Amino acid sequence: MSLTSVEICTGAGGQALGLEQAGFEHLACVEIEKPACETLRQNRENWNIIEGDVRQFSAVPFKGVDLIAGGVPCPPFSKAGKQLGEDDERDLFPEAIRLVREAMPQAVMLENVRGLSEAVFDDYRKRVEAQLKRLGYVPRWKLLNACEFGVSQLRPRLIFVGIKKDLADHFTWPVGTIAPLTVGERLYDLMASNGWRGATKWRDRANRIGPTLVGGSRKHGGPDLGPTRAKKAWAELGVDGMGIADEPPGPMFDIFGMPKLTTRMAARIQGFEDDWEFFGRKTAAYRQIGNAFPPPVARAVGESIFAALDARAKRRVLKVA
Repeated sequence: MSLTSVEICTGAGGQALGLEQAGFEHLACVEIEKPACETLRQNRENWNIIEGDVRQFSAVPFKGVDLIAGGVPCPPFSKAGKQLGEDDERDLFPEAIRLVREAMPQAVMLENVRGLSEAVFDDYRKRVEAQLKRLGYVPRWKLLNACEFGVSQLRPRLIFVGIKKDLADHFTWPVGTIAPLTVGERLYDLMASNGWRGATKWRDRANRIGPTLVGGSRKHGGPDLGPTRAKKAWAELGVDGMGIADEPPGPMFDIFGMPKLTTRMAARIQGFEDDWEFFGRKTAAYRQIGNAFPPPVARAVGESIFAALDARAKRRVLKVA
């Protein structure tokens, strides 16, 4: 069975990749940032990458698509910002609902930061639910931790899933059962790849999962591993969070030193496979990586949505028989 999807705010493709792995064929991927669009194009020529503002995108040509998905911007709800919610011009939940109204898919999947689950946004979430209910969907929210799906960082994310009423009983949230590797286990081969003699000692020190990677935005944040608290947590794992390295540590690097992560290392921490290439210089590439939705989590949720939608096809087969 083949199912189709349209994704908005695609970024570097973490969610889109996971949904592809779950069995969805992307009819369109909408993204406003040029470096991210170039990343998508150089990895997936067949995804129909639409570079532009989702506010100018219409889903009418895609009416009847099976899934509309997206990682709408986090700053309106993030503790790192002012948590302005609907008063923030970057709040794109209304646009996502507009696209659902235009295309009337079988399912909706939207991802955001944990901050959206807080009490201050109770009314906001209820309004989102009410709008989707009026369109015939059963809405659900779930906080999922990426580390429960094999990703080597905590990275809690709030996931919204809306399923058409006649299929909603077939949807169940995925249960994370994959134990993550420690940061040391995940990155050891990369840390040792340039001849660093301290790689084994570092691996043993980096014996936990990492804190949530932070990508920043065009206006704020650079190629480092986040605020002071995050940098301190990385330092406890033997990682210098003050920047991103151009390459792994070499033979002359201090055997007891604290190396920086490369963009490839950061991508592994996010759950990307090594064959996924990121376009742009270090800052642009890391920003895409740090803001991505881990593919393994997207795949798990996508498989649960796929199973719910597949129930209709199975019912049809039974009726024909």
